[in-house]
Amino acid sequence: MNVDLLTTTVRVEELRRLVNYHNYRYYVLDAPEISDGEYDALMRELVELETRYPELQSPESPTQRVGAGPLEAFGVVEHRLPMLSLGNAFSEEAVRAWHQRISRLLGREAEGFVLEPKVDGLAISLLYEAHRLVRGATRGDGQRGEDVTQNVRTIRSVPLAIPDWAPPVLEVRGEVYLSTQAFQRLNDERMAERQPLFANPRNAAAGSLRQLDPRITARRPLDVFIYALGHVEGGVPRSHWQVLEHFARMGFKVNPANRRLQTLDEVLEHCAAWEHRRESLGYEID
Repeated sequence: MNVDLLTTTVRVEELRRLVNYHNYRYYVLDAPEISDGEYDALMRELVELETRYPELQSPESPTQRVGAGPLEAFGVVEHRLPMLSLGNAFSEEAVRAWHQRISRLLGREAEGFVLEPKVDGLAISLLYEAHRLVRGATRGDGQRGEDVTQNVRTIRSVPLAIPDWAPPVLEVRGEVYLSTQAFQRLNDERMAERQPLFANPRNAAAGSLRQLDPRITARRPLDVFIYALGHVEGGVPRSHWQVLEHFARMGFKVNPANRRLQTLDEVLEHCAAWEHRRESLGYEID
């Protein structure tokens, strides 16, 4: 490798690290450290260098989130572990009855709970192999979903790669959604273009993720919260709360509104409080 190419390789790797870091600060932590103009300058330099030296291009580069042509059709994905739907309880009595059932199964009073807002979006499975994103799939019927990898790669809060210390095979599950602000902006744009309006953020998110042209998906401000573990090969924490903390350390976006609570009474108290706070979340919940 000549000196010029070696110097460029080092700079390309540095630019990728910087762009990925600032993507994480902006899209995951909601705490940007540089201006949009400074970010755009980094991305422009990276695009220019990868164009000039095509041998340095990589599928994991942040420049590759967007750019693939239209898909012929979605492929079918067989989930290694079923993506099951959640049970519902709509009253305090139903929650207490559930608590009694699991306490009987445990042989002791069940304690230690994780309370998470149930985001109203589209369930998604993300599979990482050798620490690289290799597949994104919809829930489908729970056993089989649609391969939407190209579209998932355009979502800025989805990491294209995870740390080397993570399990070599890791499937995480989450919810793709549109914030209420992004939904309003999207419908305003469609109204200006005399296009039909989306009925609600969930339908808009689902329609955006299932576009046959990833370039259309890339123009939609989709976001994602990761909340569950799927198939995994390698060690992971045992408790759900520890899994969520593990996700955050890997660079996934985890809902900051999640809470760890000890008793059922605390759970019921917090659930009641959410009824008065749901409008302030910035996204719709069930």
